[in-house]
Amino acid sequence: MKKKISFKKIKSLPFPLAGLSSEEVDSQRKKFGDNEIVEVVGNPLKEIALETLKDPMIWFLCVIGFIFFWMGEKTDGIVLLSAILPLVLMDAFLHWRTEASTNALKGNLATETMVLRNNQRSLINSRDLVPGDLVLLKNNDILPSDGAFLETDSLLIDESALTGEAFPVYKKFFDVEKLGHHDKDDVWVEEESLGFAGTRVLSGKGEFLVLETGRHTDYAQIVQAVGAIPREKTPLQTEMSRLVNWLLWGAGGFCLFLAAIRMYQGKGLMDAFLSAATLAVAAIPEEFPVVFTFYLGIGVYRLAKKHVLVRRAVSVENIGRINRICTDKTGTITAGELKLTHVMGARGVEESAVLKCALNASNSQDYDPVDQAIVEVATSRHIVEDNKIQIFPFTEDKKRESAIVETSDGRFAFVKGSPDSIFSMVQFLPSELEEWRDHTKNFAQGGHKVLACAWKKISGSEGSDPSGPSSDFIFSGLLAFEDPPRAEVIEAMRYCHSHNIKVTMITGDHPETARAIARQVELSDEFLNVISAEDHPEKFEEKWLEENPLFLQNIHVVARCKPLQKLSIVMALKKSGELVAVTGDGVNDVPALKMADISIAMGKRGTRSAKEVSFMVLTDDNFSTIVNAVAEGRQLFVNLKKSFEYLILFHIPFVLTAAIIPLMGYPLLYLPIQIVWLELIIHPTALFAFQGQAKKSLVNHADAQFFSRKEGQILFFLGFIFSGIIVYNYISGLTEINHPGHARGRVMAMLSLWSAFLVIILADLSSRVTQVIIVLTLGLSFCLIQIPKISALLHLSPIHLSDWVFLTGAVGVYSLFVKLVKTNLHKARKRN
Repeated sequence: MKKKISFKKIKSLPFPLAGLSSEEVDSQRKKFGDNEIVEVVGNPLKEIALETLKDPMIWFLCVIGFIFFWMGEKTDGIVLLSAILPLVLMDAFLHWRTEASTNALKGNLATETMVLRNNQRSLINSRDLVPGDLVLLKNNDILPSDGAFLETDSLLIDESALTGEAFPVYKKFFDVEKLGHHDKDDVWVEEESLGFAGTRVLSGKGEFLVLETGRHTDYAQIVQAVGAIPREKTPLQTEMSRLVNWLLWGAGGFCLFLAAIRMYQGKGLMDAFLSAATLAVAAIPEEFPVVFTFYLGIGVYRLAKKHVLVRRAVSVENIGRINRICTDKTGTITAGELKLTHVMGARGVEESAVLKCALNASNSQDYDPVDQAIVEVATSRHIVEDNKIQIFPFTEDKKRESAIVETSDGRFAFVKGSPDSIFSMVQFLPSELEEWRDHTKNFAQGGHKVLACAWKKISGSEGSDPSGPSSDFIFSGLLAFEDPPRAEVIEAMRYCHSHNIKVTMITGDHPETARAIARQVELSDEFLNVISAEDHPEKFEEKWLEENPLFLQNIHVVARCKPLQKLSIVMALKKSGELVAVTGDGVNDVPALKMADISIAMGKRGTRSAKEVSFMVLTDDNFSTIVNAVAEGRQLFVNLKKSFEYLILFHIPFVLTAAIIPLMGYPLLYLPIQIVWLELIIHPTALFAFQGQAKKSLVNHADAQFFSRKEGQILFFLGFIFSGIIVYNYISGLTEINHPGHARGRVMAMLSLWSAFLVIILADLSSRVTQVIIVLTLGLSFCLIQIPKISALLHLSPIHLSDWVFLTGAVGVYSLFVKLVKTNLHKARKRN
C-alpha cells in the first residue's frame, strides 16, 4: 500500500542529504518548532481552581467565613476558610489521576536519539529533532518522529503501538534524492519505506530521514484525538444532574421559608440567615456527582491495572451490566502465537529432515513467529542449522524465503514458503501434486497455517540470482502450525456460565476448527451449537433475524462469518434486549464495534480505526481480561451503590433535623463550623470506604438501576426514623443541662457513631482503608468533643462518658435493625 507524504519541509535543504549543519538546524527549528509529540495542554492549577469553584460547599464556606470576619468572630472565620484546603487537595488528587493516561503515552516515546549532524554522529534529546535530520537506528530504538528510510539493513519494525498490527514489518529504503528536482510537495510512497513515531526497531539497522515532528506526527494526532473525546454523561449522571437541579431549587425555596419563620419567631436576621444557609448546605447533594465521577475514575484506574484501557467513561458504568459477549477467536480466545504441531515428510523423508530443511530456510534471529516456531521445535529435537553463506528474505511477491548453506558435501539451497509457491518450484507427477494439494487443503480446513519446504544441491553460479534459486527443487514436506487456546480462558468461561453471561464466538475460521477451540475452552457448559454463516447466509440477513428473534439465543459459534454478518448479529442481539459487548481488531470489525453497547478493541493487533471507535482497548488481547473487566464493572456498581446508600442514610436525617429543629423554635442544631466537620466526615467516607473488592462469586448481578421504588421507600423510612432519634436526643440534651453546646455535642457524637456504624454495615471490613476511616471518624470525633479547648472552638461542650455509652448502644441497636431490614430485602429480591 502507498501513502501520500509531504516533503515540503525539506525542499529548502540542499540535496543530496548528508546530515544538517548547525545553521540548518536553527533555521528548521524556527520554522517548525520542537519535536514535542505529547504536549502539556492547559494550566493544571487553573483547571483545578475552575473545578473547585463548581463546588457549592466552597462558596458556602467562603461566604459564611467572611461574614464571621465582618461580625468580628475571627476564630470561626479562620476555621471555616481553612476547611477549604482539604477540598482543594482532593480536587488536585482527582486531576492527577486523570493525567495518568497522558503520562503513560509519553512513556512510549524515545527520549534520546542518534543523529548525523555537522558530518559527525551526535546523541541528542529527541525533542531537538527537526525535519531533515538523519537518524541512525539500531536494535530496540524507538522512532522519534515520522519519516522515510534512506538505508535499511534487515530492518524489522514493530508498529503495533501505533497500528495495532501484531506482526512486525520489514522496511525497505526510499530513494529520496530524486525529490530534490521534484515539483510537487506531496508524493505517494510505499508504506514499507515509511517509519512512524512510537514504533520500535526489533532487529537490523537503518538510516531514517525526519519529515514530520511534534503534533504533525501520526502518534501525536492519535493523542490529540483521545484528548478531544468529550466527557460523555452516562444515563445515571444525567439523572443525578436532574436530581441535583431539582433539589437546588427546592432547597432554595425552603431555605427562604425557614428564614421567614425564624424571623417571625423573633430570632433575628443573623439567626435567620444561618438557619437558611445551614439547611441549604445540608440539602445540596453535591456528594453524589462527586462520588460518581470519582468511582468512574477508580474504575478506569483498576481496569488499566487489569490490561484494559478505557477510552470512554460510560463503559465503566455499563461493562458490569452486559449479558452477552461476542468475541473473535484468534489472539483473544487463542494465544495468538503459532506453534508447529504437524510435520509431514514426502515419501521416504523423515520428520527430522523436513525440520532441517525448514530450519536452514529460516532466520533464527528473526522476530517472525513462523521462524520462531520452527526454531523452537528444531532446538527441542537437537537439530542444528548449517552454515549459511547467503540469505534471500521473504517477500510478498515471491511468498517464500530461502538460503544457501555450505556443508562438507557441497552447497545446498533450502526454501520454505506458501505451498503454491513451493509446488511451482518442484517437479511433481500430476497425481503427486494433487495428493499434496489435498493434504494442504485438509490442514487448512482444520485451521492450520501451512508451509511447504524443499531443497536442492547447487553450483556456485546459481547463487548469483538476487531472488535466489527458483527451479528444480526436491520436495521435502509440509509444516502445519496451530494457534492454541489460552489456558486462563477456561476459568473465564466458567465465570460467564455461573453469572448468566452468554458468549458467542464469531470467527472467519473453518467450522470444525472453531468447534475444536470452543470445546477446549468450554465455551458452552451444555451442547455446543456451531453454524457456518457461509453455508447458511440467508439466516444472517437482517430481515430473517428480525423474523426469528430466538435464533441466536442458543448459537455458540458462528464460523465463516463476514463483517456485515457480524454487524447483523450484534443488531439482532441488541433488539432482543441484550446488552452486548463486541471485540474486534480490524477495519472490517468497525461496523460491529460501533453498533455494540460496549466495544472492545485489541491493543496488540487492533488497527487504529478499530481502536478509535471502541470504548475499551485490551493491552493483552486476552478473553479472560474481558471477563475480569466485567467482574470489575459489577463490583464497581456494587461499591457505588453502597456509597450512595451511605449518603442517603446519612443525608436524610442530616437534612430533616436541620429543618425540623429550627421550625420547632429551638436553637439551631448545626452551626456552620459543625457542618464543615460533618462534611469532612461524609466526603472521605463516601469516596474511600466502599472500594473493598468482594470475591467474584459474590457479585452475581448488576441491576439496571441503583434502587428500586421499594428500596428507595425503605431507605427514606430508615432515615426518617433516625431523624426522630436525633431530634429526641437533641431535645433531651437541652432539657438535661439547658445548654445548646451540650445538646449539639450529643448530636455530633451520634452522627459520628452513625457514620461509623453505616460503614460497618455496608463496607468490606477487611479493607485497611475502611478500618482506618472508622478509627479516624470515632477517634477524632471523641477528641473534638471531649477536649474542652477544641470543643469550645466548635461551639460544643464535652459530654459525659455515660452519654457515649448510651449513644453507642442506641446507634448500635438501630444499626442492627437497619442491617436486618436490608438482609430481608436482599433475600426477597434474590427470590424474585
